[in-house]
Amino acid sequence: MTAVESVLVDRGAYVVYALLVGIGLFVLVDDDNLVKKIVGLNLFQTGVFLFFIAAAFRTDGRAPLLTASGPYTNPLPHVLILTAIVVGVSVTAVALALVVRLYDEYGTVSETEIREVRG
Repeated sequence: MTAVESVLVDRGAYVVYALLVGIGLFVLVDDDNLVKKIVGLNLFQTGVFLFFIAAAFRTDGRAPLLTASGPYTNPLPHVLILTAIVVGVSVTAVALALVVRLYDEYGTVSETEIREVRG
């Protein structure tokens, strides 16, 4: 097995994290369509979620119960990500509602066309 294959097998979640964050950031910065910007933001956000979950993973980890022994898995990152998912869905809903309002007002979802109309 080559070094690249070893990294992909052992640290596959981190490779996917880097791809999601990179693609999401590129779409967020490069695209003119507001709906696509929201999708890029969601990709970026999902990549960050995956990073936190992958960083908290332990191979032989167990839930921190009173009777269990051995290495424990910290449940805090998982709880924080659950909260962040709820907040992310709410922010996405508000952003899409704003895009609908902008489309009703200006007739387009293009950021440059809205800026031109505004002056």
